[in-house]
Amino acid sequence: MPKLTKRDTFAKAADSVAACFRRMGVQLTIGGEPSYVPEDFSGPEWNITAIGPTKLRYAYALADALIEKFLPGALAILSPGKSYPGETNPRWAIHLLSNRDGTPVIGWTREPSETNRKETARLAALRRALATRFSLRTGWLRARDGLQSNAETWVLPLDHDGTKWITDRWLTGENKELMLTNAEGPAGLRLPLGTLPPEAIRRALVLENKEDGLHIFLPPLIQQPFLEMVQHLSGSLVEAGVKRCFFEGYVPDDEAKLWSKLSLTPDPGVLEINLPPCHSVHEYARWMERLEICGTAVGLRSFKQQAPDEILGTGGGNHLLFGGPSLQENAFFTHPEWVTSILRYWQHHPSLSYLFTGSYVGASSQAPRPDECSRELYDLEMAYQFLENLEEGQDNRYLISETLRHLHIDRSGNTHRSEASFDKFWNTAWEGGCRGLIEFRAIETLPHAAWMSSVALLWSALAAFLLEKGFHEALIEHGTKLNDHYFLPSPLWEDFKMVLGDLKNAGLALDEATYRAIWEYRFPEMLKAKHGEATLIVRKALESWPLLCETPLEGGTTSRFVDTSIERLEFTGNRAFLENCRIFVQGRELKLGRYPGAEAGAGLRYRRSALYPSLHPGIAPHSPLTVTIADRHKKPLASCRLQPNQRLFEPCSHDDVPTLDGARCKKLRPELLTCDLRLT
Repeated sequence: MPKLTKRDTFAKAADSVAACFRRMGVQLTIGGEPSYVPEDFSGPEWNITAIGPTKLRYAYALADALIEKFLPGALAILSPGKSYPGETNPRWAIHLLSNRDGTPVIGWTREPSETNRKETARLAALRRALATRFSLRTGWLRARDGLQSNAETWVLPLDHDGTKWITDRWLTGENKELMLTNAEGPAGLRLPLGTLPPEAIRRALVLENKEDGLHIFLPPLIQQPFLEMVQHLSGSLVEAGVKRCFFEGYVPDDEAKLWSKLSLTPDPGVLEINLPPCHSVHEYARWMERLEICGTAVGLRSFKQQAPDEILGTGGGNHLLFGGPSLQENAFFTHPEWVTSILRYWQHHPSLSYLFTGSYVGASSQAPRPDECSRELYDLEMAYQFLENLEEGQDNRYLISETLRHLHIDRSGNTHRSEASFDKFWNTAWEGGCRGLIEFRAIETLPHAAWMSSVALLWSALAAFLLEKGFHEALIEHGTKLNDHYFLPSPLWEDFKMVLGDLKNAGLALDEATYRAIWEYRFPEMLKAKHGEATLIVRKALESWPLLCETPLEGGTTSRFVDTSIERLEFTGNRAFLENCRIFVQGRELKLGRYPGAEAGAGLRYRRSALYPSLHPGIAPHSPLTVTIADRHKKPLASCRLQPNQRLFEPCSHDDVPTLDGARCKKLRPELLTCDLRLT
């Protein structure tokens, strides 16, 4: 029998997951939010802020590539996005609308960006063509823009009364011209609607001729007249010979279930992609492959290349969202025991919380576990037991939401920042809160589409396994192990192997090598030393950076900083190393002992920096960090040093290292695996 490839193994596992859901009569949808950055990710918008001068250009380039390669006939429309506290204007979003049956949404294609051009010569022809298609005699108004004197803007008051298109005369009496407001944004969002009489139409089609091409603003409409307007625009653009055009405005609800909608949105430091709900892991994997191909073509990628040998995450998430094909078909509402089985299993296995997320973990992170946020297991256990006693088959969406929403939060009470967030499950407090979604936030964007698809496969396989088998074990009081053992790479991998074993026993075997490769990426080797048969490996480990108190800032505001001064490393050695060698860090001996996942090992915390503000200001940084490997008699065999802001240890002279004295690296508690250089 020929050996299966990784792609074959993935497909087989995905088919097994789909078969499990069919047996149980359940349809599960998967949503995703991968994030991308350009090859040159300099500038605030690719590191800190959401909005910046190049992000929209990259978003349009990616949208164009997706349309050209995979979504012919799709419509890209720039819309107002979400509003965030502290930001004056809403962010933008580019929505890609493609028909599920493969037919085109629009029969016109924009020319490539290299041919930026104003469309002045064709604008009059376009206005005439549109008036004819809308069956209107006249109605176009010239608008004056006080912010862009060189822009040519035309406005057509336009609405649909259910049977035909209608227009209105906005300029009457002494009104000689239409003056746009001085707000930021497209001309269609700057119409002086407040000056119109109460009976006037308040919708309008707007043409804005700019240096990069024609911008067409579509007013808010329900789906059927919206589609009719798009078809009129498509035919008129072809008739007028317009080559360069951008669509802006509002996207209606998909009442007829015609569309697949993918959205590109700005997030701090990244360009975020909101996938359409996928009905299988196969569909999710196809989207990830498309994004990788098109992103590469336009200079975007799902990682940051700090150095030739150092690849980091984008800094953005790749959250997975589980739901149903519709609210009526959402199985979470009628299977509360399935929901609690998922939550119980995740609580039992910290590898699902820490293996696929970013470098920032713990109570102050973007995705803290419920048992990291000062929530007693007593309350969680009571809540889960209550839900497990509800009658299966009944619609319990409200009770599930209200029972879990106040427990799955961060320390400030934020329902969105939680490892398993129920903010979008049935939260009636905000517009987007009633979507029946469980959002898994402890997942980072990974550098390969196949890896991200493998994480979605893992999550889906676990959902299928827990739906069919259930999981009712009492919650575990992890104690100090949670932020000690499971912050260290090898013990974390041991826990994850148990997860893979459970799936294999349930007939859902996954490719262990793929997840091991992700583990290697997450916890890279910083040092590998050999002396005869003796081997020592040092890896980067996880650290929980604490949130500090409020600090006054210039301008009368306050902020809460995160103390990122502490780093954690893992030291593992084989038996030959344990028998023949010793390790000294900053001259102090680090004792290796019994260790999950290795023959011997230990964790080590040290202070990398001392920025203000930070905890323990009286303790000096330990950088550069010096490691000396010695024989049993403390004779140095090899020395190396880790400089600040470097990833790898570099060899150094024995003459340039601290004296190997009799002091040892200490632990705060004897049951910990991690020593702490801050303890003297």
